[in-house]
Amino acid sequence: MSNRRKFIQNLTAISAMAIMPQITKAENQKNTKMIHQVYFWLNEPEKNTAPFLKAVKTLAKIKTIKSSYIGTPAPTERRPVVDHSFQVACTFFFDSLEDQLDYQSDPDHLKFIEENSDKWNKVQVYDFTI
Repeated sequence: MSNRRKFIQNLTAISAMAIMPQITKAENQKNTKMIHQVYFWLNEPEKNTAPFLKAVKTLAKIKTIKSSYIGTPAPTERRPVVDHSFQVACTFFFDSLEDQLDYQSDPDHLKFIEENSDKWNKVQVYDFTI
């Protein structure tokens, strides 16, 4: 076999190995289901909780969200491991990491942030794969 042919074969193999992790990562993003949980601490909770809760519920209509739960802290027993300090929480289920990424730039999500960010003083997000 000629040196040129060996060089081309080696170059092709090296190129394929360099691309492989990117393809694998992209495929994993398409096939990895995930949960996105967001907790909100509101400014003036007595005034803002009801309208804010209504606004959060509009997010559930975004097409990449497969299902959702939205609510307020449950009146469960006070224990050191339970945080009741937030006012509104939402849990969104996505079929893929890619869908969750699309959600982040969805016009309805961006509009929600623009119209409501003045109502919270803290937001905490927990994302995990399932």
